[in-house]
Amino acid sequence: MPRKEPKIKLKQADRSGPDPSLETLLDIAAKRNLSEAQRQRQAELDSENEEILIGRLGDSILWTISLSMLHFTLDVLVTHQYAEELVWKGVISRTLQACPVIWLLFYAFHPHPEPSHLFPRLPAKAYQYLHEISFFAASITAGCYLIHITNEYGSFAIMKQAPPIGTIWIWSVIELNILWAVPSVAFCAIYLKVKDYAFL
Repeated sequence: MPRKEPKIKLKQADRSGPDPSLETLLDIAAKRNLSEAQRQRQAELDSENEEILIGRLGDSILWTISLSMLHFTLDVLVTHQYAEELVWKGVISRTLQACPVIWLLFYAFHPHPEPSHLFPRLPAKAYQYLHEISFFAASITAGCYLIHITNEYGSFAIMKQAPPIGTIWIWSVIELNILWAVPSVAFCAIYLKVKDYAFL
């Protein structure tokens, strides 16, 4: 037998707002200064959470793997560009030779919250400017040199030099702040135009 639903009177909700004589939860929190206490507690938690999850060594290894894959890809692409037979043993050998160099460069020059044990640490403000200026110069130098060799040198020289120079160029641009990266790439484009080199 079906159950009978009790009759509930329908009624509109009270939309007049809170009673001004009663305290709201926000008023009580403001009296007890709970919001400030919560902010202080959150700041303490944030400072505790700033611990380094992956150290400088681990960070360097992960980036080395990525940049080595980039080197490997550029090596394969350059070899295909000149319709040379791809010798996988040679490509893998060159990539493995580049790995320690990439790791050392990344370990030495990539900014990390944990200071390097091998290299002296500069003051934070000076280090930031030195980092941007040095990578700006490296990106312009590597980019312009890559453009130069691809337009002036023979295929063998390009196949040997383009993968490492291209890897350094891309890494330098990645390391830069966007306000430094865009002008460095623009400078390379201007160099391409001024020298009247071909893009492809």
